[in-house]
Amino acid sequence: MKRTYLAKRNAILSRENLSWGSGALAFALIMLVLRLVAPDAFVASVTPAIRLSQAMTAGSRTFFSSFADAATLSAKNEDLMIQNVAFANENQMLMQKVADLTALFGEVGASTESIVAGVILRPPESPYDTFLVNVGSNSGVTLEMGAFGPGGVPLGSVTEVAEKSARITLFSAPGMHTGGWVGTAKVPLALTGRGGGVLDAVVSRSAPIVVGDIVYMPGPGALPVGSVIRIDSDPTSPSVTLRIQNALNLFSVMWVELRAL
Repeated sequence: MKRTYLAKRNAILSRENLSWGSGALAFALIMLVLRLVAPDAFVASVTPAIRLSQAMTAGSRTFFSSFADAATLSAKNEDLMIQNVAFANENQMLMQKVADLTALFGEVGASTESIVAGVILRPPESPYDTFLVNVGSNSGVTLEMGAFGPGGVPLGSVTEVAEKSARITLFSAPGMHTGGWVGTAKVPLALTGRGGGVLDAVVSRSAPIVVGDIVYMPGPGALPVGSVIRIDSDPTSPSVTLRIQNALNLFSVMWVELRAL
């Protein structure tokens, strides 16, 4: 059976396209003649079309610019959120600093001769029973100034000074010796540092001392330095050894007050 192949019509030369093309050509010729013969009438006839085109252009510009505005506002909103978080963190740090300084000066009392120092290195980053602080000779720090923690707790003394930093050796450092007393009976003590925030003191077996008694050091009044956590004794010895734990957690001390002793 023979297949019938139909010739494809040329889309460009189709009757429908020819009629549209003829109409467009005729309209263009009419507008050209109108512009040459009656320019005012030509302007009046095309003005509505021009205004409609301008309005559509302005509308489309506004429509598409709204997307750009939304993206810009979203980016600004994200930046503001980031800034808000940063300000909140900074505010929290300042509040903590105020709380620390209030605790530090609330008990001791602010002195015109005292220097507040921030602890930048503490155990275990620094050698045990030493602090490194962020003030030095430029701020008036001198050797053998006393260091006091929050609540006026004696911590140690300045043993090294640089221009912008200083090292504090704590009373609990091995080999450090200082005087004090313990309990309500105010039994005199010779305190010796043993390291790790612990001090020792040897007293008479008959001394009225029990576990939990507070140990004090001299200063502007009686300053608590720690408490008795254990009493070691040898039945053959007339004396006992007191194990004294520092009153502060050395790992959490953030600020100290330096004063001349």
